[in-house]
Amino acid sequence: MTQTPLTILLAAPRGFCAGVDRAIQIVEVALERFGAPVYVRHEIVHNRFVVQSLEAKGAIFVDELDQVPDGVPVVFSAHGVPKSVPAAAEQRGLFYLDATCPLVSKVHREAERHFNEGRQIVLIGHAGHPEVIGTMGQLPPGAVVLVETVEDVATVRVDDPENLAYATQTTLSVDETASIVAALQARFPTIGGPKKEDICYATTNRQQAVKAIAPKVDALLVLGAPNSSNSKRLVEVAKIHGCQRAQLVQRAADIDWSALDGVATLGITAGASAPEVLVEEVMEAARARYAVTVEELRTAFEDITFKLPKPLLDGGAPSRPVPADA
Repeated sequence: MTQTPLTILLAAPRGFCAGVDRAIQIVEVALERFGAPVYVRHEIVHNRFVVQSLEAKGAIFVDELDQVPDGVPVVFSAHGVPKSVPAAAEQRGLFYLDATCPLVSKVHREAERHFNEGRQIVLIGHAGHPEVIGTMGQLPPGAVVLVETVEDVATVRVDDPENLAYATQTTLSVDETASIVAALQARFPTIGGPKKEDICYATTNRQQAVKAIAPKVDALLVLGAPNSSNSKRLVEVAKIHGCQRAQLVQRAADIDWSALDGVATLGITAGASAPEVLVEEVMEAARARYAVTVEELRTAFEDITFKLPKPLLDGGAPSRPVPADA
């Protein structure tokens, strides 16, 4: 039986970014160095395949620090944590490794700098996202106010309109965030901003790649988790830029191939927390159904890497828990 031809257009860059790669390495190296179990507070990155792979190696994922027993290493996720979390770990004498993406940490330090200079921070982001919770948790209550949309800007209440600065979640839509920043600057002309934009290079590059391929494809699959902010933004960007048949899927098994009937050119990309093996899995599933031709459209090259935390580089061992009253 002759297979129907299908051209797959791969977006590049796609998949893992340097911050995600570093976070996963932190858990893997900790397991090698200290042995299982290594506890991880929250999903290390938003991808079930990654989490399950680490669980198979001996990682234990928990929601809160009080679920971590004494005397074992604990890793904080790539999204960042409020200051209260490492403080609680130190109080218990826990050995912890902070896998916060350095680009998220940069936003934390910017927010602290503005606060120390007397400014209230307007944070552009999604309520309830771990990164937003972590950023707001760097400062006292009320020091950071959240806006999610352009409409929010008109109603946001601030302490002093003349002493403001904005920061953003790192995984937002570049275009949507630009509109919110413009609205903030129109309402608060003296508002300060970051020296370099907060949206990370990987989010920006993956969105640019999707903008480039969206007009060229009949449908687009974004490999990523439903709780992954950057992956969901890729679907939105595709729809805005010419591909209404864009959808988020976690794995090949989730694809409804019958919904792709009539598609001659299929775009594929992956969010920053989705490993390339999931893209390859989808490609194999496509080859089982179609006569596949693969093309790649690259819009940027990435060579950024981030160092592992010093305790892992030094080859140190977890310190013994110190009683809080010692």
